[in-house]
Formats: sequence, structure tokens, C-alpha cells
Amino acid sequence: MGKLTFRRKKKSLPPTLPPPPPAIEAAASTSKASAKKKAVGSRLWMRMDRLGQSELIECDKTVIIKRVSIPARDLRILGPIFSHSSSILAREKAMIVNLEFIRAIITAEEVLLLDPLQQEVLLFVDQLRRQLPQKISQDKEIQSATAEEWLAAPETADGLQEELPFEFQVLEIALVVVCTYLDSSVAELERDAYPALDELAISVSTKNLEHVRSLKSNLTRLLARVQKVRDEIEHLLDDNEDMAQLYLTRKWIQNQQAESFDPASNSIVPGAPHIRRLNSARSGSLLSNYLNDPDVEDLEMLLEAYFMQLDGTRNKILSVREYIDDTESYVIIQLDNQRNELIQLQLALTSASFAIAVETGVAGVFGMNIPCTLYNTEGIFVEVVGLMTAVCVAIFFLVLGYARWKKLIGS
Repeated sequence: MGKLTFRRKKKSLPPTLPPPPPAIEAAASTSKASAKKKAVGSRLWMRMDRLGQSELIECDKTVIIKRVSIPARDLRILGPIFSHSSSILAREKAMIVNLEFIRAIITAEEVLLLDPLQQEVLLFVDQLRRQLPQKISQDKEIQSATAEEWLAAPETADGLQEELPFEFQVLEIALVVVCTYLDSSVAELERDAYPALDELAISVSTKNLEHVRSLKSNLTRLLARVQKVRDEIEHLLDDNEDMAQLYLTRKWIQNQQAESFDPASNSIVPGAPHIRRLNSARSGSLLSNYLNDPDVEDLEMLLEAYFMQLDGTRNKILSVREYIDDTESYVIIQLDNQRNELIQLQLALTSASFAIAVETGVAGVFGMNIPCTLYNTEGIFVEVVGLMTAVCVAIFFLVLGYARWKKLIGS
């Protein structure tokens, strides 16, 4: 009988798709690269309006530039290159603030905060959420008064300047947070510095010297940070034009007034925030004076208050540095004194060695095998040794006396 043979069936492979054309591959790679580039260029921002409502947005610098109408070079101030600098710049519709860890763009209607999830920035965000709604509610209560009540009291004619505009409220909160942070840093440095310096004055050791060196490095860096913020505020205080440019709400209202002014009725159509409807010629003139007045007294008083606070913080740091310098001078004097004592001890030991060397030299002379009649004299050894010892002691005291007479050693 013939053998049966079984053959395995070859598995059929699924049909393979043809490779895509080179043009499609190039387009796909380009789209992936552009998406990756966009993801890399995007940064996290927090937008908060004047009512305290906030939202987190992730966008690139192009969106921010279009939103706040600022040049692209101004965003470099908020970048990592200038992260250790402090600056407050005014543009037509925005204010760029870079103070320590707070990097924000403030407009007349909202604030855009960069990297809002950082530990230090969260305190600033919390202050914004708590204080802005309170200020807005106070503004609404003021605005609820009628025009007759507002005009009946001449002393309240300056009521438009009693409340700071939105951008200055945000700037004030930023300055409060930054000044508080710097004050707490200085207080912590003081708590560590004074005990360490006192310990160094008592005991000069490698451990204490290393601790003081670290404190001095931290103090130098902290002084530089405080000095940068203080110099920026001082720069603004010295230039009234720069301060006038920071009035974003005033410039925004001026634009609204130019668009909504009705020359027939000599009144302002409502639409500008924080401004009441003014129907009389007197109230219209007051509003016009407020909008056209280049006075920067409100901002100047605000900046002067925090300038004085930063100046006080700087004085605290300088007092700590002066205490460190005094301690270093004391340690140097103490080490010099110890060095002088060691020199005096070395001089005394050198004098004693010289005196002993004289006696040793005489003993070496008598130890030679030279015939001498003194060898046969009985009891001469004790007399010679006693005499040479007395001579050596006299030489020692003569050398010390000469050194004291020359004030080479203390009394």
C-alpha cells in the first residue's frame, strides 16, 4: 500500500498597503514638527478680570501679543533670561510687570499671570482672588450714589481719584506680596545670622566660619534682589512721564470718551467703567479735568509707600552686613592676638635654646681628649657645671629683657 503524505498549508499573509507617496510623508512630518514646536512654545498663563474671575490658558507668545497689543521684544522681559531682574514697563494698552517671581501683563480690564502654579506665585493669586472682588464691591457701593448727592458735596469732587484704577490695584497687590516676601526673607536671615555670628565670636572654628560664609552669600544675593526692586521704583518716581503712561484706565477712558462724546447734549454716554453718568456742565468739566490731568499723585504716593518699605528692608540687610563686618574684624583681631602670643612663645623658646646651646658648646669643648690640668682637680665638675648653668640663665634673661625693651614681647 502506498503511504499517505500530508502537506501543510501555507498561511496566507494579509495584503500589505502600498507605501504612501513622498508628498504625504513630508506633509505628515511637517505637521508633527509644527505641532511639537507649538507645544514647546506654549506656556501656562492665568487670566483674571476685574471681578476676580480667573481661568488657566495655555498659549504661545503670538496669542499674548495680539491680545494685549505689545511688541514681541517686551515678552523677553518675562522670559527666563530676565528672571532675576525687576522691571515695570508701560505700553499703550498694557503694563509689563517683572518683580521677583511675579511676571504679569496688566491691562485696564484683566491681568495675565505667567506660571501661576509656582509655589511663590500662588500667594499672589490668592491675594488677587480675595481682594479684587472686595474692591469692586466697594466701587459699586460708591457708584450707587445719585448724581445729585455726588454734586451736592463739593469736597467729594475728587471722588474719582479716591479709588485706584484696576491696574494700580493689581500693582499694589504685587508690591505687597513682593515686599512681604522680601521682609520675611530678611527676618529669617536675621534669625540665623545673629546667633551664628555670636557663636563665631566665641569660638573660631571651621564649622562656624563655613556657616557665616554661607549666610554672607545669602545676604549678598538678597540685598541685590531688594536693590533691584527698589531701583526700579525709584526710576519710576524720578520720571513723571513714565508714571503717567502707567495710567491705563485713564487712557482707555479717554479713548471711550472720544468715541462716545455727544457735543449736542454736552454729556458722556455711559460705557466707561468706574465713571458715573454726568449730565451737568460742571460735572462734565470735572470728568474732563480728571481725564486730561497729567497728575500722577496717586501712583506717586503708592510707589513712595513701598519704596520706603523696601528702603527699610534694605537698611535691615545693611545692618546685618555691618554686624558681619564687625564680627569679622573682631575675629581678625582675635586671631592676630593669638598669632602674637605664638610669636612671643616662639621668641622665648628660641632664647632658651640659644642659652642651652652655649652651655652645650662649652660641654663639647671639655669633652675633647685634650690634656688639661683641670681634669686632675677634685670637685671642679660641680663648680664648672653650676657656673655655666648660671651663665646660660643670665643669657636667657638678657635676651628676654632686650626683646621687652624693644617692645617685641608684651609685659
